Amino acid sequence: MYVYFFKRLIDIVASFFFLLLTLPLTIPVTILLFIGNNGKPFFFQKRPGKNERIFRIIKYKTMNDKVGSDGALLSDQERLTPVGNFVRKTSLDELPQLVNVLKGEMSLVGPRPLIPEYLPHYSAYHRKRHNVKPGITGLAQVIGRNKMKFSKRFELDVEYVGKMSFLLDCKIILMTIAKVFNGSDIALGQTVEEVDDLGITKTLPSHYFKKTSI
Repeated sequence: MYVYFFKRLIDIVASFFFLLLTLPLTIPVTILLFIGNNGKPFFFQKRPGKNERIFRIIKYKTMNDKVGSDGALLSDQERLTPVGNFVRKTSLDELPQLVNVLKGEMSLVGPRPLIPEYLPHYSAYHRKRHNVKPGITGLAQVIGRNKMKFSKRFELDVEYVGKMSFLLDCKIILMTIAKVFNGSDIALGQTVEEVDDLGITKTLPSHYFKKTSI
């Protein structure tokens, strides 16, 4: 049986190794984003973790905070910086989450954490995705990434919870690396409404999703 202790041990060792391995990339990227985003290379956002416990996820800040004449934020595409565009295309924006893994809030592999406003709208079946720690990558991400509809994504998340094993995690990590290198299934600027076939976003105030990509 793939015990949680063994999974946690692998998370700690692997995330520390990946942090060291990627330093030649993350250091210049962090500096460039620091310069381009007025000293803010990272952004933090509340997400539900295991058992729906809220934590703050860490990601690179790929968009600036420019607003239009009406004071509202410009669209994602208008605010996406050149460095931010590169970071997204190469999935480097996910690397800071290795810190979340070291802190025990996330795992390398698991269902991707979505915003807490979704929680009241999950079915009992979909809530099973929170029986394990959320991951930087997962079964849904290697099969369809952010092009996949919510219904299929949640189905694969729950499938992962039921089949979680060391071999499955290794397979997902290898598939993730392959997808990062070939850049497949990445849809920049795609909004949540485009993939929400369950009507979750329709029950929430529009300001949660206006000009917000996934």
